[in-house]
Amino acid sequence: MDTKLTRRAVIGGGAALAAGAGAAHGEDKYPSRTVTIVQGFPAGGPSDVIARLLADNLQKTLGQPFIVEPRPGASGTAAAAFVARAAADGYTLSVIPGGHASTAATFAHLAYRPVDDFTMISLISEYPYVMCTNADSGIKSVAELVRIAREERSTPLLYGTPGVGSGPHLAIELFALKAKINVQHVPFRGSAPAVQELVAGRLDFMMDPPATLLSFVKSGKLNALAVSGSKPYFALPGTPTLAQAGIKGVDVSAWQGLIAPAKLPEPIVTRLNGEVTRMLADPAVIQRLHAFGNEPAPSTPQQFAKRLSDDIGLWTTVADAIHFQRI
Repeated sequence: MDTKLTRRAVIGGGAALAAGAGAAHGEDKYPSRTVTIVQGFPAGGPSDVIARLLADNLQKTLGQPFIVEPRPGASGTAAAAFVARAAADGYTLSVIPGGHASTAATFAHLAYRPVDDFTMISLISEYPYVMCTNADSGIKSVAELVRIAREERSTPLLYGTPGVGSGPHLAIELFALKAKINVQHVPFRGSAPAVQELVAGRLDFMMDPPATLLSFVKSGKLNALAVSGSKPYFALPGTPTLAQAGIKGVDVSAWQGLIAPAKLPEPIVTRLNGEVTRMLADPAVIQRLHAFGNEPAPSTPQQFAKRLSDDIGLWTTVADAIHFQRI
C-alpha cells in the first residue's frame, strides 16, 4: 500500500471536511461583517428608497452594517452586471426593479444572464401602473378612450413614457394590442416631463407609477381611468382594474425584489427571505411603503424566480409584436 498516498488522501479528505464545516459555520453566523446592497439608479429613486428601507431593517435585526451603494447607468444593467460578477457569499446583495425583466426583453446584448446569473431571494413591494388622461379632455373611462381611438381619431392617440423600452412603454403597447387601438409613443427623459405634457394637454394619456401621478389626480388635473394590476389599488379606491374596465390580459404591475449572485448558499437565502417576510409584516414598514405608493409583496424565492421569468416572457412577446428594435 502507498502510505504516502493514503496519508495524503486522509489529510486531504480531512481538510475538505474542515472547509465544509467552516463554510457551514460561516453561513450559520451570517452576517459577520458589512453587507452592501447595490441598486442601479440615482439616489432618491424608488429602488434606492426600497434598498434603504431594507438596509435599515436588516441592520437592526441582523446586527451588522447594511449599506446601500447606488451604481446608476444603462437602465440598471450596469449594477446588475456588477452583482452577477460578485462573490456568492451574501455580502453583495441587490434591489432590482421590474425593469430587470423589461431590459431582458429590449436590450440586444447584456453582460449577464437575467435569471441564471442571480439568486432570487424575495419580492419586496409592488404597485400597478395608473392610466390617466388630462381632466379637461373629458375622457373619464377606459371605454371612452378606446371608443375615441377607434371612432373619432384619424391619427393615433399620443402617450408619454419615461423612456424607450421602459415598463410603462411596454405596458401601454400591451394595452393597445389588447384594446386593438392605434397609439403613438412619445418618449421623455424620465416621468416628470411626460406628466407635465399630459397636464398641459399635449398628450392624450399615460400609464405610469402612482408616485408620479397621484398628486395630479388628487388635485383634479388628471383623471385616473384604471390601474393595471389584478386587484383594486389601495390609494385609488373605486378606480377599476383594466380587466374590470373591459380590457383583459393587461394584468401587470411593477415591483422591487432582493437578489444576490447565483449560487448563494441556501441557509443564507432562507435567512434573508425570512427577514424580508418579517419586515414586510411590520405595520410601520407597511405605512412607509404606502407613503410612496407601494404595497408589500413578500414571496418565496421560487415565486420570485417564476415572476421574473414570466415577466421576461411577457415583455419579449410584446416587444416582438410591436417590432421593437432592441437597444
